[in-house]
Amino acid sequence: MNGQLELTFTLLVIYQFKHFIADFPLQREYMLRKTLAEWSFLVPLMTHCLVHAVLTLGICLVFAPGLWWLAVFDFVVHFLMDRLKSGPRYLGRFNNLKASGFWNVLGLDQMVHHLTHIYIIYVIVTQS
Repeated sequence: MNGQLELTFTLLVIYQFKHFIADFPLQREYMLRKTLAEWSFLVPLMTHCLVHAVLTLGICLVFAPGLWWLAVFDFVVHFLMDRLKSGPRYLGRFNNLKASGFWNVLGLDQMVHHLTHIYIIYVIVTQS
């Protein structure tokens, strides 16, 4: 039990760093085009989500190589949430930084990403 607790805590810290690194230092200006209408968003958003997936893959390969597929899960959830958040026909219409709608959508986005990481950590800890 103590080993699982240590692993859980370690992974929680690692995933906080992973999220920060992928969403800020590694998110290039090109990737911010994920907010475009029509299908112009696709490649920039896929590139951004691929960064998240590659980092998750690296973590899985260190802690539980057989769970590599969690990187695919991270990619898919990140893609769906970010498109929902930034798509101008979806929650992206709440783009006024002075309005509560923007901050609520941003909070929802961050919560979904953190819950995704918590699920990934759960799977790693319970199946490794």
